[in-house]
Amino acid sequence: MTDAATQGSAAGGRGGADAPRTVAAVDLGATSGRVITGTITDGVLTMRHEARFPNNPVRTRDGLHWNLLGLYQHVLDGLAAAERDAPGQIASIGIDSWAVDYALLRDGRVLGVPYAYRDERTARGVEAVHAIASPEELYRRNGLQHLPFNTVFQLATDGELLGLAEQMLLLPDLLAYWLTGAQVAERTNASTTGLLRADTRGWDTELAERVGVPARILPHLVDPGSVLGSLEGEAARVVGRDIDVVAVGSHDTASAIVAIPNVGRDFAYISCGTWGLVGLELDEAVVTDAAREANFTNEGGVDGRVRFLHNVMGLWLLSESQRHWEPAATDAQRSSTLQQLLADAAQVAGDVPIFDVNDSVFMAPGDIPGRIAAWLTERGLDAPTTPAGIVRSIVESLAQAFADAVTTASTLAEHPVSVIHIVGGGSQNALLCQATADRSGMPVLAGPVEATAMGNLLVQARAHGWIPDNLSKIRSIVARSTQIIRYDPKMTR
Repeated sequence: MTDAATQGSAAGGRGGADAPRTVAAVDLGATSGRVITGTITDGVLTMRHEARFPNNPVRTRDGLHWNLLGLYQHVLDGLAAAERDAPGQIASIGIDSWAVDYALLRDGRVLGVPYAYRDERTARGVEAVHAIASPEELYRRNGLQHLPFNTVFQLATDGELLGLAEQMLLLPDLLAYWLTGAQVAERTNASTTGLLRADTRGWDTELAERVGVPARILPHLVDPGSVLGSLEGEAARVVGRDIDVVAVGSHDTASAIVAIPNVGRDFAYISCGTWGLVGLELDEAVVTDAAREANFTNEGGVDGRVRFLHNVMGLWLLSESQRHWEPAATDAQRSSTLQQLLADAAQVAGDVPIFDVNDSVFMAPGDIPGRIAAWLTERGLDAPTTPAGIVRSIVESLAQAFADAVTTASTLAEHPVSVIHIVGGGSQNALLCQATADRSGMPVLAGPVEATAMGNLLVQARAHGWIPDNLSKIRSIVARSTQIIRYDPKMTR
């Protein structure tokens, strides 16, 4: 770990009037990644897309893996493009990604190719951990929604590798290590592992040892705003110079929630991309039996906030359906086709069948339309027979799941909600936004689309002292910097 990784903030020495006010976000999603720069001018954030690239897991004989080396090369190329566009102007880099996945290291070297969370091996880990610690005990300790791919369950399948490992790094932390040499764990992402206590937000070393995870492999925890170091060696050469790397809300949802354009607290959010993360921002975790039974999770947010939410299957259902229908199409072609599919779906007359989007049958890649049809048929429901009908059924089923999760969250937390914010890629889906407003009976405010990148950039800007420290004031910058579209309920169900 570098000395810089122990510092509390990047502010000081970077906040002068002559300092550059541009930062770069590396934002990695489960289906694509991007490098985006942001510049603060007169309290407004202006963003520029420098690179966008696919993130396609690779299936080998032993399972489903992330192509981490390919992603790392894309990241370096994107950062190099950003440096060419604004030579010497980028003050720092922040990295966020999806949660739970990790690499094990020894002598600074990765032991094996990191698995993707959709790999089927996770079921073995659930059985192994639950034989030692019950679901009830786990929830009291970590406050996490039961998901079979939570890091603690994945680690339980690693066997003798755990004995060899000297460090475990979550994927955004691994990329930061490759860039800077710092081996740390950013706290918001660490909160998704199942090995962080819900009360203290420190590692639960006693639980880790009980389930066979050596406490020695758990890295030093840092908070958003900490300086991890600067680009070193080959990374600095490829990018063009040494640039600071600053910890942000490295769980992409933690960064996205920073960019909710609402200065109050009576809102629910849906961070909608591959997954739909539906919930509330709270000051304290809710670890009641009722919350556990409803499968709600308590994850760390920026500034010590709690993201009390439920993971709902998201746009994965649409994107994977398209991959089934158009296996040879490019991402750009599928994006164009999706707009036509949604337009056709909007014209579908009458009610469409609603299915449980969270059924585990929809988790793995493959023939999602066929699985939807089978799910409905098994329950005596008429399955749509056209792509437009299937898309409409997906949209309405997602909207119902979103509405139900908002209602449940509000009840469990005793926290009133008057408006729903949808951020991320799903905020561009007008059919989904309107259906969510209709099924929840509440107004939906859609945008920003690049909420995760905005939150990432703004946490860096705050660390440099360019913007106010107050989270509400940061969200005021978001409201000034993006277009928000309002959807009022047209009908209630």
